Amino acid sequence: MVTLTQSATRTEKDSLGIKEIPANVYYGIQTARAVENYPISGMRAHPTMIRAFGMVKEAAAEANRELGLLDEKIANAIIQAAKEVEQGKWDREFVVDVFQAGAGVSFHMNTNEVIANRAVEILGGTLGDYSKAHPNDHVNYGQSTNDVFPTGMRLATLLELEKLYPVLDSLAAAFEKKGKEFHAILKSGRTHMQDAVPMRLGQEFTAYAGAIRRAKDAIRSSAELLRELGLGGSAVGTGINTHPDYREKAIKNLARISGQKLIAVDDMRYAMQSNLPMAAVSSGLRNLALEVIRISNDLRLLASGPNTGFAEINLPALQPGSSIMPGKINPVIPELAAMVSFQVVGNDVAVAMAVQAGQLELNVMMPTMAYSVLQSITILTNMLRQLNEKCVAGVTANEQRCNFYVQATVSLATALNPYIGYAKAAEIAKEAVATGRSIIEIAREKKLLSEQEINEILDPVRMTEPVRPLDAAKKREEIKGKK
Repeated sequence: MVTLTQSATRTEKDSLGIKEIPANVYYGIQTARAVENYPISGMRAHPTMIRAFGMVKEAAAEANRELGLLDEKIANAIIQAAKEVEQGKWDREFVVDVFQAGAGVSFHMNTNEVIANRAVEILGGTLGDYSKAHPNDHVNYGQSTNDVFPTGMRLATLLELEKLYPVLDSLAAAFEKKGKEFHAILKSGRTHMQDAVPMRLGQEFTAYAGAIRRAKDAIRSSAELLRELGLGGSAVGTGINTHPDYREKAIKNLARISGQKLIAVDDMRYAMQSNLPMAAVSSGLRNLALEVIRISNDLRLLASGPNTGFAEINLPALQPGSSIMPGKINPVIPELAAMVSFQVVGNDVAVAMAVQAGQLELNVMMPTMAYSVLQSITILTNMLRQLNEKCVAGVTANEQRCNFYVQATVSLATALNPYIGYAKAAEIAKEAVATGRSIIEIAREKKLLSEQEINEILDPVRMTEPVRPLDAAKKREEIKGKK
């Protein structure tokens, strides 16, 4: 291909008139207008969004070729060009800002023009010679932004989620591994940020795994809604300008090309009016983010110190933590996890506002849905991988510190409830707080229980799981009789 100088241009024409655009670009006049109209963020379409649109265009061209609606040579060139878009060969040509005109018309036309110009080139023509392959008449045959954009957006989300799922599985497995590693380490539980009854450090970490697995399951379940596609609905969901068999053929082709289970929705008007699937997935991502924020806060608390905090666990030291305090190490990955998760929560708010803004036969706010959901998936995937590899996998326990807390918690008195009653147990706890003495020491002094009973009832290990109680009723009667 001849290298042209930056000043070289070609002339293109649309319904608004003519315009000079760079001669060697694969996008066309409508894209050029969008670049001028929307210099907003400098951010471009997500690579998976571009890939998904390439797949949609390939599937549509195949269907129209099968139905005899597109010349075979033109269809084959479009299919080849679309495949190259899927492979990322023309990502640099997708230049429309993510914040653009409603419904995503600009991005859609960017796709049509790039594929058309590449098809023109494949057919032996020069860029901009749309007599050989036209962005609207050929690449977009039987299609509308109104059915293509929601289809591409849903498919891109499904594809991007495939990268998130294994990362979530690995993170959950890492927490489970730590749960087993820390199973024998006793510590004080905490509720309301106050001392609570003993538990195992491993139980805390195993619970984190359970939260991650359930969040993943919720996302996967909501993503099933994305598989219903309204491709073929055309402008308002009626299928105008489409062959009766086009819809089924195009979606069948798209399923094969993408490797995703996709089905034609039973009501194309619903698929165009409603973006419930995007709201559901975004909500699932938000809920995952909320769990990650909570867990990252726990990790920071448990590792706080080293001398003036909980210091029950150690996080991997990754970098110096202060420009002024020598030797300070910060919990940088849990901090990262929280900040990324805050962004995901914010993205969900944007998606929610966009989803409710639909009017009549179309929701024009789809570009911000697509950008927000895909960004959330990508940054969650990358962050959670780091949380696993750079943090959770390297967590170690300060067993001595944990043991100190389990002996010191005043909530050991809870185990006495069945034997001496809540009121007397509360008195012992209150005295422990006031004097700084241990629950075991005070219980022994009051001689309400035998030494054997004290050792068994106040054994922290016994408190970390359900066990058959001693004959509590009998013991309480004995104590009452002593009065």
